[in-house]
Order: sequence, then C-alpha cells, then structure tokens
Amino acid sequence: MLEKQIKRQRRHKRVKARIGEKYPRLCVFRSANHIYAQIIKDGKTIVSASDLEAKDPASVGKLIAEKALAKKIKQVVFDRGGYKYHGRVKALAEGARAGGLKF
Repeated sequence: MLEKQIKRQRRHKRVKARIGEKYPRLCVFRSANHIYAQIIKDGKTIVSASDLEAKDPASVGKLIAEKALAKKIKQVVFDRGGYKYHGRVKALAEGARAGGLKF
C-alpha cells in the first residue's frame, strides 16, 4: 500500500511541475469514501466543494464550477493529483466542464 502512495506522489509532483502558475488550478483529492475539489491560486484556496455537499462526483464538479463562476473564475488548470483520469476523477472533471469551467 505504501508503494502505491509513493507512486501517486511522484506522479503528482511531475504533473504539478508542468502546470505552471498562469491560471488557478482545480485540485482533486480522492479518499476511499469521498472526493474533494479545490480551486487554488498562489497557494491559497479560493473555492472548495466535496461530495459531502453534493451527491456524486459529477455534481461536485458542477458545484465547484458554480462557485468559481460566482468568483469570476472561468478558466482553470486541472490538477488530478496523480490519480488516473478515470472513474470519480473523470466524472468530477466532466461535471466541472458541464458547469461552465474551461480547462
């Protein structure tokens, strides 16, 4: 189990190094039971949402898109946190795109 976490952290470092700081980033954290999303700019969280507020990952994506558009954030960079773009992470990203965010 520890090796899986180390591999994910390495992938996350690589992805984060390529992202840059031009746009805020939409960060995803996936636990065993929940999924969380934050929009971060310069190390400060601007907007956050989780499936504790919404029912499923797609609605979490729509919720974070609503909150971001209310703060006049239209474009973000998707930071999947080293997780595969599959399942809950993909559903969150598609929900955010459906909500109006561009990335």
